[in-house]
Amino acid sequence: MKRSKTLLFFVCLACSLSAAAQSWQALHNQPSFSASIPLLLTDGTVMVQDVGAQDWWRLTPDQTGSYVNGTWTELASLPSGYAPYAFASAVLPDGRVIVEGGEYNFFQNDWTNLGAIYDPKINVWTAVAPPGGWNIMGDAESVVLRDGTFMVANCCSFPFLAALLDANTLTWIPTGTNKQDSYDEEGWTLLPDGTVLTVDTENSADPTHAEKYIPGIGRWVSAGSTVVLLSDPSSAEIGPAVLRPDGTVFATGANSSGAGHTSIYHPTSNPLAPGYWVPGPDIPGGNDMADAPAALLPDGNVLCDTNPGVANPPSKFYEFDGVKFIKVPAPPHGAHESTEGGSMLVLPTGQILFTDGSSDVEVYSSNGQPNPSWAPSINSVPTDLYIGQTYVVFGKQFNGLSQGAMYGDDAQMATNYPLVRITNLASGNVSYAKTHDHSTMAVATGNQEVFTYFDVPLSAEAGDASIVVVANGIASQPVSVRIH
Repeated sequence: MKRSKTLLFFVCLACSLSAAAQSWQALHNQPSFSASIPLLLTDGTVMVQDVGAQDWWRLTPDQTGSYVNGTWTELASLPSGYAPYAFASAVLPDGRVIVEGGEYNFFQNDWTNLGAIYDPKINVWTAVAPPGGWNIMGDAESVVLRDGTFMVANCCSFPFLAALLDANTLTWIPTGTNKQDSYDEEGWTLLPDGTVLTVDTENSADPTHAEKYIPGIGRWVSAGSTVVLLSDPSSAEIGPAVLRPDGTVFATGANSSGAGHTSIYHPTSNPLAPGYWVPGPDIPGGNDMADAPAALLPDGNVLCDTNPGVANPPSKFYEFDGVKFIKVPAPPHGAHESTEGGSMLVLPTGQILFTDGSSDVEVYSSNGQPNPSWAPSINSVPTDLYIGQTYVVFGKQFNGLSQGAMYGDDAQMATNYPLVRITNLASGNVSYAKTHDHSTMAVATGNQEVFTYFDVPLSAEAGDASIVVVANGIASQPVSVRIH
């Protein structure tokens, strides 16, 4: 069992404020469809699937940059015969969107091997053939590696299969030798050293075993023991694992026989070394995070949506501040929904967009502030910019310190790529320049100089302006430019 058709109202948030300071706002213009998986395009708009359907829609912020006041437009539909639910997804470095597999297709449980890639510039989906020999793919894990390569798994095959996409030719290269158990139900977390962390869900020899994928050799190695059991013994479900600004990974559990455990992963300087785990606090109230979304707020906390057992309402929400859980308000429908159907996205404003498969989309706001050292910084950018032209901006930490929002095998909504926001100084109006061809998709790049290309949009207003680079809701200090 994976994500249910009746989708949840969840959000895992993190803030430095008390619960009383947190608030939910419904979109002023609610969608006319059942909003499900959200993806942040590199022009600052949000692409959202109609749950389990072929159609997708775009949420565009208003001229002040508000997503709460944003408007919807319909996008192109997926290729004929493909309407996935519980699938792999990612935004690629060139700005295209890749969607692969699905536990359901047109809500029929068939673990489809279909896939498609979307080009926002021309509003067209193109079918992508599956890797050779893959008859199924299902609710697949995926990640964009540090070098920008998309990696996806076959949920349920034996032998255990994974592949890398050549985004130019739309062909696949096998990878992922030495995997110790099935990929089914696992989630993947990109680490600062470029490796990918996962917690085994079906490893009968060692139920607490974790693994790391090493891109340079295409091989999985041990990442040690989580010490406490995180996967549910009966369903193999597990919770999300979120990389935090201190470099540790907060991994959450699902356990139908009791409270969900948590464990915190500490990597080492040697990518081939396993690192070590320290058990964290149990999720309060006997709850767990089987198939649940989570997100890193700009201040570094993780706010989590929890249920009492797999897919059992009500949803209760807690922030994890690195040491303990702090109860916070639930969104309006939380009392009646399970965690399974919820999706969230870290917006460029630092807010959280939350969808639950209904026509009620909510935005969570917090006044929590990031550590200034976590922000991107601009080293150089042309000070005279012409509408419709392409430029390069250089700087540091353009990809943030984490992938942002996490779920696991059924949904991926990573936002570890730079956006460029332009604000006209006279009017205060905001526009986003489409970014593309980033120098890296790594996280926590520190003092390494990175860059991205950006296209000054037709919507930009001429005149004096400021420009910032935004990653996972955290903006750089502004640089003065003039738009011509």
